[in-house]
Amino acid sequence: MQTTRSPLAALWSGLALTVVAAVVPLTELAGTDVLSDHLRDAYPAYDDAEIDTAVDASLFVLLSVAALGAVGWIVAIAATRAGARWVRWYATAAFVTGTAVALTILLMRDTSGEPGFAPVVGWVGMLPSVAGATAVALLWRRTAPEEAVAVR
Repeated sequence: MQTTRSPLAALWSGLALTVVAAVVPLTELAGTDVLSDHLRDAYPAYDDAEIDTAVDASLFVLLSVAALGAVGWIVAIAATRAGARWVRWYATAAFVTGTAVALTILLMRDTSGEPGFAPVVGWVGMLPSVAGATAVALLWRRTAPEEAVAVR
């Protein structure tokens, strides 16, 4: 009989990586200027107020995506612990959706032709997808959801 430990470890890792992906753009507030330097390079004619507005908008988008991702991980963790039969399908849909959003953030170009977000933000944002792929594979590998032993 298999347990839910392996999928749970991958799911918890995905949640942790989502938090990391949220922290990277937040370092902007600590003075790293990752987002603002990227925007200054893409839009040299922008003044400081315009850069600040663009950074605020970028932070809003990135933190909203991270918050939604965290909710998705928490739902998957709770469903896996409960042995819910639908968790495989839910995790698969969440993985596909999350990976599509992460790829969009990584590959999107803005009107200047430059990447829409700083490349480091895009690459770090892809990390939860690695955990997601692992979790989905482990969830589908289980013989039957009702055989899972809930970890408490």
